[in-house]
Amino acid sequence: MTSRIKSCVTIALVPPIRTGPWIYWDDLDASMRKAAALGFDAVELFTASADAIAAKHLTALSRQHNLAIAAVGTGAGKVMHGLTLTDPDPAVRAKAVQFIQHMIAFGGQVQAPAIIGSMQGNATPGVSREQALDWLADGLNVLGDYAEREGVPLIYEPLNRYETNLINRLEDGVELLSTLTTRNVRLLADLFHMNIEETSLQDSIRSAGRAIGHVHIADSNRRPIGFGHTEMSGIATALTDIGYSGYVSAEAFPWPDPDAAAGQTINAYRQYFGRVY
Repeated sequence: MTSRIKSCVTIALVPPIRTGPWIYWDDLDASMRKAAALGFDAVELFTASADAIAAKHLTALSRQHNLAIAAVGTGAGKVMHGLTLTDPDPAVRAKAVQFIQHMIAFGGQVQAPAIIGSMQGNATPGVSREQALDWLADGLNVLGDYAEREGVPLIYEPLNRYETNLINRLEDGVELLSTLTTRNVRLLADLFHMNIEETSLQDSIRSAGRAIGHVHIADSNRRPIGFGHTEMSGIATALTDIGYSGYVSAEAFPWPDPDAAAGQTINAYRQYFGRVY
């Protein structure tokens, strides 16, 4: 019998973000082979663009290694092209929507939702937070409906205050979703961001409930679970209590190295989410 909550590990294939919190790097086939050998259920991918990997090739690797594709990130749109959904320039916002649409279509071919994190942007000088949130909502409405047509949800990620001045807490994310016309957007509960912004990670998870569609796990120092002081058992209980049945994906620094980080992650997953092999 297996746990309803599934394990996942991140793979980044974008050189400019090499110092980020991703467990595996560069070699997709080798990384998936290692993830499969450890017993992960899925991988989450960060690619430079929607055409950086052929969907047919990714599908073949997924089948070969018996790994689902849990999600695809869109952060390269900001890192490499400076695109956000809240840029004051409407032409830039339109390009951001187009970039994300391409990522949604790519993910849809492998039944994986796209994640909007850094591409949400900020309220920049001269632009009110209210105006920026209106632009963000406009983008999410268009993209949520587009994702629905592609057969996948859209995942929106609240970020900590040092990365955005828009939505920082799950509670605020739930409120934002309630204003949308689309009903195809879910929240990403990222433990690292939550550790900075939430009074209680457990209470925030319970309050957000069914709005949560994806989870990023990392310890308090953004190393893998078990290398910091995050109280994980209560978080696992809260996710179980709300009936969460998606992925807990390790978006953590590869400390002390990728293989050790991946091993620590799967061991923590088994400890807290009770998977039986």
